[in-house]
Amino acid sequence: MFQTILHAVVLGFGLILPVGVQNVFVFNQGASQRTFLGALPVILTASLCDTILILAAVFGVSLIVLTFSWLQAALYGVGFVFLLYMGWVLWRSKPSSASSTQQAEEVRQPKKQILFAASVSLLNPHAILDTIGVIGTNSLNYAGGEKWVFMVSIVCVSWLWFFGLAFAGRLIGKHDTSGCFIARLNKVSACMIWGVAVYMGLQFV
Repeated sequence: MFQTILHAVVLGFGLILPVGVQNVFVFNQGASQRTFLGALPVILTASLCDTILILAAVFGVSLIVLTFSWLQAALYGVGFVFLLYMGWVLWRSKPSSASSTQQAEEVRQPKKQILFAASVSLLNPHAILDTIGVIGTNSLNYAGGEKWVFMVSIVCVSWLWFFGLAFAGRLIGKHDTSGCFIARLNKVSACMIWGVAVYMGLQFV
């Protein structure tokens, strides 16, 4: 049992640690929100989306995406358009003058937080393919209770990571009274998101 948990924890951190759009967005929201509770919509959405992908991978449901080519094309197309929009919103946000600009508040609205977090989690073909190819494949080594332990352990890693990432962002954001760091972080986030969007657009074409 311990070996199963250790395998899941190492695998989970190995997949989630690399800096990606999802991690940058969660950290960004932790840093830009006025309180840690303000980042909860993003944390919970990212965690739930990862949980859905992990469940789908372990139970083989995600393989449907690989079976039908039109589903992959649709995923790339929708992801391209939405990530372009999300990058534009982040690029235009101005934390230092939030009171005078409506755009600065856009990424703070819970509905937009949830929508953006879901998009970078579920409209990311790399995340889906990694989940299917790595977690799904590794889960085949287990059966019955061990498979459930493996799955729950990876889900726990995901939830702990996103809460920790947002908390780290909040700690840094508290010391950024001028808003300069958050403004730069928004620009970096936007560029990364646009980079992924361009790649997805090329795959769609």
